[in-house]
Amino acid sequence: WEFGAWLERHSYSLGFFMDGKFVCPVDRQTHTVTDSTGGTVCSVICAKDEDISSCGSSASAGFKTWSELSGHRRAKVLLRLASTLQRYTQCVSELCDLCQSPCSLPALIRLTQYYAGWAQLQDTLMPEWIPRGVVAVVVSDDCSFHSIWLKVLPALAMGNAVIMVPGVKLAPPTLLLAQLFMETALPAGVLSVVTGDTSVGARVAKNNQISYLTYSGSQQDGEVLAKQTAGWGLTISLCLSVSAECPFIIFESADIDSAVDGVIEAAFKKKKDWQWVLCVQESVLDSVVSRLKLRITGLKCVPLGSESDRTLVDVAVQDALQQGATLIQSCSPPASGALYPPTVLCGLAPPSSAAVSPPPGPLLPLLSFRSAAEGVALGNRTPHGQAASIWTEDLNLALETAKSLCVGSVWVNSHSVMDPSLPQCGRRDSGNCTDGGKEVKGPLIDYSLSPACVSAEFTEAFAVHRHRDPQKGVTCSCSQYVGGKLCKADSGCSRTVQAPGGAVLAHCPDGGRKDVRNAVEAALKVQPGWLRKSPAARALSLYSLSDHLEKRRREMAASIQAQTGLSMEEADKEVELSISRLSDWAARCDKQSGGMPPLPQTGSALSAPEALGVVGVVLPDAKPLLSLVSLLGAAVSMGNAVILVPSEKYPLPAIDFIQVLQASDIPAGVVSVITGRRNQLTQALANHSEIQAIWYWGSLEGCQFLQHTCSSPLKRLWLHCEEVEGNDGGKYWSHSSPSLQEEMWREAVVWKSVWIPTA
Repeated sequence: WEFGAWLERHSYSLGFFMDGKFVCPVDRQTHTVTDSTGGTVCSVICAKDEDISSCGSSASAGFKTWSELSGHRRAKVLLRLASTLQRYTQCVSELCDLCQSPCSLPALIRLTQYYAGWAQLQDTLMPEWIPRGVVAVVVSDDCSFHSIWLKVLPALAMGNAVIMVPGVKLAPPTLLLAQLFMETALPAGVLSVVTGDTSVGARVAKNNQISYLTYSGSQQDGEVLAKQTAGWGLTISLCLSVSAECPFIIFESADIDSAVDGVIEAAFKKKKDWQWVLCVQESVLDSVVSRLKLRITGLKCVPLGSESDRTLVDVAVQDALQQGATLIQSCSPPASGALYPPTVLCGLAPPSSAAVSPPPGPLLPLLSFRSAAEGVALGNRTPHGQAASIWTEDLNLALETAKSLCVGSVWVNSHSVMDPSLPQCGRRDSGNCTDGGKEVKGPLIDYSLSPACVSAEFTEAFAVHRHRDPQKGVTCSCSQYVGGKLCKADSGCSRTVQAPGGAVLAHCPDGGRKDVRNAVEAALKVQPGWLRKSPAARALSLYSLSDHLEKRRREMAASIQAQTGLSMEEADKEVELSISRLSDWAARCDKQSGGMPPLPQTGSALSAPEALGVVGVVLPDAKPLLSLVSLLGAAVSMGNAVILVPSEKYPLPAIDFIQVLQASDIPAGVVSVITGRRNQLTQALANHSEIQAIWYWGSLEGCQFLQHTCSSPLKRLWLHCEEVEGNDGGKYWSHSSPSLQEEMWREAVVWKSVWIPTA
């Protein structure tokens, strides 16, 4: 094949790909795909709602066929695709380059083979997990062609059907690869491609055939899409790495020549994955600057994405000059046009706009630092957490810096190295999804459902510490548990807790925003120390919690019986399961770890799970004690701090559990329990910028609110709608399958990859 002949066969006008063939309906708006010189490559059409509906129906039918195939048969299809790509490497590469979406075909072939292996192993290693259904993959023009298939291939491996919505520039190579897929005997409808403007992604997501949506692109567009889809009952993951600011740190112990070569290669290539910011230790600053001047001489101008990008670059350079920066340029910039020379902005202050939010194009802000600790602080100042490159010959310094940086990937004396065997996990505003990696099957679980996975109902929730009169069984006084202390609500108000028969059991504080603020402040003080404790030390604290729960077993069972109306036998069984569940999490503390996967290239790489930080949890009504200890154990075992909002309907088990917390070895502030109105506390959790994740059991309206609000700043959400599940929620918590704890543990961590090359 030649890509020119392929375009000619389609009359340089590409339609959609659905039901295993190209479809080109008439009376559709078109978008022109241009090359780097502005010449026309072809045109693509914009989908209407009826096109999306037809595509959804086709994908749904294809899913039924594809999901019924064994993992072995799906693996054979993916392996045939890898062979097909090898035959058409030149054609696909040339079309990607022409459309300004360059892609390494060997890396794409490796990706295909990797997920073919997981498809083969699914029936053996993941027999209980089932595919989600139809997955929508929305990717903007700013992303690489490789990023589409990083989402598509694991979804196909797990048995899902996929609808791809590429950006205009990515559309031609995506359509070409979709056609190549049909040579592999992929059932019709399993893979579809619809094209159009930026509105197509949201319109595809609105189709009721879609069960999962993943988006890759800019932070601004991702936030808009998340807010548009809030409340649609759709699970969405965001990869917002486009234009993410990533530190390139050169320490005084680095090989300066290699480091300068690396930063030139990373910062000034045509299609950058991220915006790099160069951070240099002051003792070698002059040496780095002199080598930059030497290496940058003679470099050609780099094409920008558009004329508007040129305006942004010009404005950023003028602002930097006004703030006292100096320029290192390979040549003078052209008077106009979408070209600009590689430029280093020296002498910038960290708060300057060019350093905080670098514009697209070949600009490299340069910042300096004195000590290694200051270098780490400089690298962590960005709101993004995608990746970092550190350069030093001191292995101890490299590993300590890699551990301290709040990013998903760290390259030591290298940059932009990737392999699907290692996870790529965004932090903070870089996204909430994980791509690649064998840990907990990486993204495979994102595209499948556990047998224990259910939805749950949103309830008003609060919990208190109470002192019960043994004669009457009535609460005499109630307190919240914040920062290891019992306290009243900041508002001074209280709410009544009633037994199933209507008897008053407690008057609980009505907490609010200030109580959440106090709990977060306490958590932020203690969580770093809790994380620094060894896994064995955290395990001992959880064993202590389990032991103290067992000592109060009779009181806890009586509390459950009084609150829920269950028999004493059923209540005692829940306490027994809770004790066992805490012991399970204690045992897992030092058992869950990363690894060192074999790599196709030289060098070594490490992957390790890390704590999220502060987690807010709105608990369900079902199994009020068992659900509480299950989620608390998952969070704190990995080094997180947690703010609990237990069930308002059944708060008494949580009230008694506060006494267990006080008697245990869990440090004050690691766990807080706040009482009050559900909506008010959920809003306070969602609006607090220091809370990294929210686990939520509640109503559809509550899920919609969190999806809309937590898109900026971005939080990791684990949402359940109890209204769908009804009265069977207890089965979820009582489920003894390892997949339940695996699912909870996966939600409690983020992943970091560290690449260490060898000479």
